[in-house]
Amino acid sequence: MNEPLHFPTGFLWGTASSSHQTEGNNTNNQWWDFEQQPNAIRFGARSGLACDWWRNAEPDFDHMQRLGLNTHRLSIEWSRVEPRPGEIDHAALDRYREMIGGLRERGIRPMVCLHHFTEPRWFAHAGGWEQAEAPARFQRYTRTVVHTLRDLCDFWLTINEPLVGLGQSWFR
Repeated sequence: MNEPLHFPTGFLWGTASSSHQTEGNNTNNQWWDFEQQPNAIRFGARSGLACDWWRNAEPDFDHMQRLGLNTHRLSIEWSRVEPRPGEIDHAALDRYREMIGGLRERGIRPMVCLHHFTEPRWFAHAGGWEQAEAPARFQRYTRTVVHTLRDLCDFWLTINEPLVGLGQSWFR
């Protein structure tokens, strides 16, 4: 029972983060709207600055490197990349490139999640995933992100925990 565990060569040791939960000031998505409602969250908690990763993720990347991690899953905040329908924020994409490049410089392989429970407010207000245009709008965003980051990313996830959204909406 006290034998050491052995993991195969190339085993992915890593951590994960969610853009809304770590970046801070994600004020343009439907979760932000939800957080602003009275009594929506016990004790009135809000994401606010969160961990302020948008401005200062690199110290955590340094910790990951010191711990010997070799991968990190992070999500891209759709509402930062496309704050209004069809309007791409290239400065946001540049920051994601900087963050993902920072992981790679530390020997950490990025795993990029394109959707982690948040959508732009404009998308949610237009009907969210039930609107006829939803697939085309998500495809536009996805193509933009993949085209911009593909040279830096080894792994891609389309939707984080896809059954959660289904279970919390249609099955209720």
